Amino acid sequence: MTILLGILVGLALPVQTSVNTKLRDKVGSPYNASLVSFVISTVFLLLLLVLTGQGFSLPWERLGGEPFWIWLGGVCGVIFLTANVLLLDRLGSAQTVVFPVLGQLLMGLLVDSLGLFRAQEIPLTPLRAAGACLVLAGVVTVAWTKGAGGQEAPAARRLWLWRLVGVAAGMFSAAQTAVNGHLGQVVGSPLTASMVSFLVGLAALVVLCAILRGKQGPAPRVPGKYPWWTWTGGLLGAVYVLANIYLSGILGTGMTVVVLLVGATAGGLVIDHFALFGAARKAVSLRRILGILIMLAGAAAIKLF
Repeated sequence: MTILLGILVGLALPVQTSVNTKLRDKVGSPYNASLVSFVISTVFLLLLLVLTGQGFSLPWERLGGEPFWIWLGGVCGVIFLTANVLLLDRLGSAQTVVFPVLGQLLMGLLVDSLGLFRAQEIPLTPLRAAGACLVLAGVVTVAWTKGAGGQEAPAARRLWLWRLVGVAAGMFSAAQTAVNGHLGQVVGSPLTASMVSFLVGLAALVVLCAILRGKQGPAPRVPGKYPWWTWTGGLLGAVYVLANIYLSGILGTGMTVVVLLVGATAGGLVIDHFALFGAARKAVSLRRILGILIMLAGAAAIKLF
């Protein structure tokens, strides 16, 4: 049941990206969409803190002796969330999951190998390096497109810049996980650490949106009626973060990453194939399925051995 829960939670990631992309049309820009999503997430976490009786207090004496980066998890989350909204229209749901996953795994290897953000240092073994190569091979298999005459289409070549943005966004996501993990140990509560992360991200987005509005004026909006689920991205994001923390305590970090990856990649394929949540339809091919299976094998090698 726990593994099934992890797969279902993994499905929330591509759904959240699709929902926030629809929200972007409503509120006028990906930054405004991220701001609304963070507001909803913060309110949801605040309600959880109240309902669980934890309240919200921070051990300022302990936090005063911590490095400055302990507060940057929320900023990394803003970058990851906003990049996903930008990428979805250009790459589709499956690739918007796949390329950030590559970045997450590569950054995870750096964090483990170098002990960054005070994480436990785990040596880079030949098996884990081989796993990284498998993930890269899987990404290329999923993303590679051919034009007429067997030559790569010019449009596809231009897409590689956005794919690199996806990899970078995934690296910020992995950094957020490591930073928030250490923050959770310092404050003694995963829920409180999540709240701090979202509050910092929310503050950064308020400043960013205010600057952009002052320079560019109100963002243009797409008129029309929007379904109720347009506003659920923040809720999905908060649930994803909390479930990640919960599952890690039961399954361990490695197995949790793999299980969530299964759900996220499967969700991206389903959304693409059936054009769910307003996404453009992209039929699932055997090549893309094979590429994702190769990625999963590589992820398992990295995280489980």
